[in-house]
Amino acid sequence: MSLATLAAARIYLGQLKKEAGENTFLSFEKFPYTGLAKTYCADSQVADSACSATAYLTGVKGNIYTVGVTSSVGYMDWRNMKNESYHTTSILKWAQDAGKGTGIVSTCRITDASPAGTYAHSAYRKWQTDLDIKNEKDPRGFNATGVMDIASQLIENSPGTEFKVILGGGREAFLPITEQNDPTMTGSRGDGKNLIEKWKKSKENMKKSASYITNRDQLLGLDVNNTDYVLGLFQSDHLDYHKLANEKEQPTLAEMTELAIKMMQKEAKGFVLFIEGGRIDIAHHENKAHLALDETVELHKAVETAVKMTNEDDTLIVVTADHAHTLNINGYPRRGGDIFTYVQGTEDKLSYSTLSYSNGPNTPRFKEDGYGQHNIINDKRDDPHYTFQTINLLKTETHDGQDVAVFAKGPWAHLLVGNYEQTLIPYVMSYAAGFGPAVEILDAKNQHKRGS
Repeated sequence: MSLATLAAARIYLGQLKKEAGENTFLSFEKFPYTGLAKTYCADSQVADSACSATAYLTGVKGNIYTVGVTSSVGYMDWRNMKNESYHTTSILKWAQDAGKGTGIVSTCRITDASPAGTYAHSAYRKWQTDLDIKNEKDPRGFNATGVMDIASQLIENSPGTEFKVILGGGREAFLPITEQNDPTMTGSRGDGKNLIEKWKKSKENMKKSASYITNRDQLLGLDVNNTDYVLGLFQSDHLDYHKLANEKEQPTLAEMTELAIKMMQKEAKGFVLFIEGGRIDIAHHENKAHLALDETVELHKAVETAVKMTNEDDTLIVVTADHAHTLNINGYPRRGGDIFTYVQGTEDKLSYSTLSYSNGPNTPRFKEDGYGQHNIINDKRDDPHYTFQTINLLKTETHDGQDVAVFAKGPWAHLLVGNYEQTLIPYVMSYAAGFGPAVEILDAKNQHKRGS
């Protein structure tokens, strides 16, 4: 969710309302405090979601593709991954230690890099099932032994065992490979574990009321007052893009947000809730700006829901991104020009669109006969699946190393202004909420002052 994504998404939102779009605001752009966070990893100028989620959830910078571990653990370094002294602790665990409720929501697999930053410790973000580890071909991770996959960590280890709300995709990572025809029972695990049944059994042993749900009707019909824990896995893989989804079967991010906050509002000591519009990133990797901007608008709606359901006097809301993408808004399109289809000319009599990417998948730049460059003028640029222009052809578009915006509203939100490391974010939230390392550090300093 780069600055270019935000600008393009606000134009798209306005144009959905039949307006020019440029002067529209996304819900969180109206927050009173804004800052810029640096996104680099310990070993990479450009971040992935694993190292950046580790930074803004645990306050520690890690190496690229690693999640929930310090920089002492390298990519696929499964040996050091087993050393618990190299594990980082997320703000959701800090909240649990303070007696607060916790939950996670994502439009991606709930085992994907960003949500995994709340609970997992892994030398590789893609080790989401036992077979992901067992079938690893890279020599750095080959023959990894004694390490736990990310899905198992969520269900079997703290802090995942105490999440009151888990909503997202990625159901297959929790189920064994079977021959059943029921799509809700299709799994990708080779160890025979049914982690969903294990989750149910653990709550039963705790004598708690728990609901496992797989579709929108079940989410909307959930009896919140008589449910202590909810696990919702709505797709085998990532959730479908909102623009392409069956709206009767799959809940929206705003609907999942509403349920999660209702569950959290029962918590006497307050809560910490992680909510992610993760498919913004995946659409960008495919150079599909139609879908990326639509997913950004879905996040806008989810934040709008959160603002309406909470009180600014007692709830801090922080909206930011793992990293940027290479989307560009370029040229000099006329005011109100369609953000997706507007084109301009070049000196060599070709066309280029307002939106483009620096790299990624696309129609080859040159015609099949090798003579002349592909002209997009006849492309179906209004197709949601349209792949936008790029300079450098790659199988998948890369992230961008620019800083990302941080929008904050609520107690102590004014601390999140200026330019700072992503690692500052969880400490500000910790301080605002009165728990965790930020408070412990201040208490220690105050005690030292009193002692002197």
